[in-house]
Amino acid sequence: MEKFIAGLAVGSVMGALLIANSRKTRALLQRGQEELKARVDAYIDEKLAAMDKADACGKGACTEN
Repeated sequence: MEKFIAGLAVGSVMGALLIANSRKTRALLQRGQEELKARVDAYIDEKLAAMDKADACGKGACTEN
């Protein structure tokens, strides 16, 4: 059992080092993070616009038909 745990620990460390040193993997992760940030920003902007519109309607400045 000790050999299995030691092998698991060594394998985890080696896998982490392999991924950390891979330019392609880092580029892929960075691209994914940027895409996620863009989606979150768009979602927040959409929600803020909806809140602003609701505030304007609450004050009697609605432009809907």
